Amino acid sequence: MVTTAHPAPTAPAAPASRAAAVRHLGPNWYASVMGTAIVANAGATLPYQFTGLRTACTVVWALSLVMLAVLLTARAAHWIHHRDQARAHLLDPAVAPFYGCLSMALLAVGGGTLIVGVDWLGAGAAVPLATVLFAAGTAIGLAAAVAIPYLMVVRHKISADQATPVWLLPVVAPMVSAAVGPLFIPHLPAGQAQETLLYACFAMFGLSLLATLVMLPVIFARLVTAGPLPLALTPTLFLVLGPLGQSATAANKFADFAPGVVPAPLDRGFLAFAVLYGVPVIGFALMWLALAVAMVARARRRGMGFAMTWWAFTFPVGTCVTGAEGLAKHTGLVAFEWLATGLYALLLTAWAIALAHTLRGLVSGRLLAAPRPAK
Repeated sequence: MVTTAHPAPTAPAAPASRAAAVRHLGPNWYASVMGTAIVANAGATLPYQFTGLRTACTVVWALSLVMLAVLLTARAAHWIHHRDQARAHLLDPAVAPFYGCLSMALLAVGGGTLIVGVDWLGAGAAVPLATVLFAAGTAIGLAAAVAIPYLMVVRHKISADQATPVWLLPVVAPMVSAAVGPLFIPHLPAGQAQETLLYACFAMFGLSLLATLVMLPVIFARLVTAGPLPLALTPTLFLVLGPLGQSATAANKFADFAPGVVPAPLDRGFLAFAVLYGVPVIGFALMWLALAVAMVARARRRGMGFAMTWWAFTFPVGTCVTGAEGLAKHTGLVAFEWLATGLYALLLTAWAIALAHTLRGLVSGRLLAAPRPAK
């Protein structure tokens, strides 16, 4: 009697296939959430508003919320099924700093929940959701601001010519908390609770600013002494705009919410600080933006193709938009209104390009394949 061999059932292969798909899904993917959320947050507070803009911003915020939920699920699967790869990411000096993006993604979506999400969710749902995202993002950001530099010192093997703007990501995260935190002040009891939150945000402002001032000279020295970054990393030059624009944004938020929270004349002091700090910082940001654009144009001529680093064109530029918006409000200068609008047009263009290339890369599977060495 001849026995016919039957093939083994193939149904269980689907979960394994899905697990394999996230093996190379790194924390850098959270940059796409940040870049999407900032489009909504910055657009909702533009000096020039028109019919339908706020609704469009709310739709983009909803998209960022969905993207965040999907990525959190996929990254959880990554840690469950590929712990070796997850540990390797933490020990890789080129990947570990991107853990700051998780914090900033949570914070950007949380801030957007209060800015535009409340239109659809209502305060009863928006405030608790934003609170959870803000608390989680702040805790992760503060942990990353300490843990990642610690790993860089004691575990990572780094030479001076490896310095890149990616190093800023963990220490910028608390600055995002500093900018988002004041939005919660109206939802707290008057008195000690509101004042404590404002000063806690101011402390995180200082933490992030001083850490950036420590790292930025090292990054610039590497550029001057070792030459341009590898082509795929060139877009990360835009990351320098993050702490600049976000700190200007935070300073303006302090000025917005200080009256009635801190006693006079400190409330007026926050307004003076917002202008006296924000104007020169935005000036430096524009200089760096020109330098970064020139370097990206050079890299593009030399064959720079799309990589997830292109999302660096979005969130950092968006922080400069919100910084300029705050200065327009507090100075009354039309020039800052024009600047915010022009930068927002640049942000929209960069976001559309990055999103289109990302979707194309996901469909083809190229973006989830094993990474290639940077050229």
